[in-house]
Amino acid sequence: MKPVYINSVGSVSAQKTFENNEFLNEITDYNDTVIHVIDPNYKEYIPPAAARRMARGIKMSTVSSKNALTEAGIENVDAIIVGTGLGCIGDSERFVSDIIKNDEQFLTPTRFIQSSHNTVAGQIALGLGCKGHNFTFVHSAVSFESSLIDAKIMLENNEVNTVLVGGVDELVEHHVTTHRLIGHIKKKPIALKELLQSKTEGMVMGEGSHFFVLSTEKSPSTYSELVAVKTFNTLSKERVEGKIVAFLERQHLSINDIDLVILGNNGDVNYDGYYEQLSTTLFNDTPQAYYKHLSGEFDTATGFAFWLANKILKTQNIPDVVKLNAIEPSNLKTVLIYNQYRGENHSLTLIRKC
Repeated sequence: MKPVYINSVGSVSAQKTFENNEFLNEITDYNDTVIHVIDPNYKEYIPPAAARRMARGIKMSTVSSKNALTEAGIENVDAIIVGTGLGCIGDSERFVSDIIKNDEQFLTPTRFIQSSHNTVAGQIALGLGCKGHNFTFVHSAVSFESSLIDAKIMLENNEVNTVLVGGVDELVEHHVTTHRLIGHIKKKPIALKELLQSKTEGMVMGEGSHFFVLSTEKSPSTYSELVAVKTFNTLSKERVEGKIVAFLERQHLSINDIDLVILGNNGDVNYDGYYEQLSTTLFNDTPQAYYKHLSGEFDTATGFAFWLANKILKTQNIPDVVKLNAIEPSNLKTVLIYNQYRGENHSLTLIRKC
């Protein structure tokens, strides 16, 4: 099978990541329980008249996807695959609210059109004029990984040559309120740099959009090779280590071959134990990093981790702000990302410098 390369990245997040020549040079700290993206100047990417009708998720994705395409030096792709946990939930909520308020009369079609989960992929395709494979995965906290798997299979089987893969989720008030009621969000604001020391229940909720151009051909902009992706619905803490070892063995690798592991710690005292156990056992001698103190937690937060891993390999530098331990790698070639959310939807993503 052909190798799959990540040829470009595009990110809109709670940090200043929408400029591809920047790599966490300036960190934005927060003291809150919910953090929003730093909005780029959308007028530079989207005509103002069109932007006014767009949901935030669509605007974020338009910017991040355009940046990815520009960096890859292409104007179109053979397929568009997007992962999202909630889609354009803001327009979904407003549409249902309008139905109630207007007694099911005089409803504008825009919010209905933009209320489905596949709106982002559809809008990008319309903008590009892409008539190829267009798919959206809604698989909770492994939505982005599901998109990567689909793209990898298509590329390896020569069905396409280039694929735009992304993950996007937006914050809306009702969704945040619901998560507060069920105790999934921290009760008190916390400085994100102190997230792992909080030892309290819940996470800091965030949002973001991350897009990547994948191809079977290397280009001058290539970041890394996508080696393997694996997801698991449920795993006990005792079984995670064995699954990781088996995952690496299938790629003819061992723990000693991992130059950096990026973990999904989000400060929830009830579930960070999955990562803490690995940090002190399997990855005890491995350089470790984390990222949700910068991005917040959301269904496709691993898109930020994937962006981070690729930037680390491209620049051969691990920013101090993401370091989880003091071990310095002798080489930066192979990176493993491990994530889970509330004990479910575990994912492993392996990339290497090429």
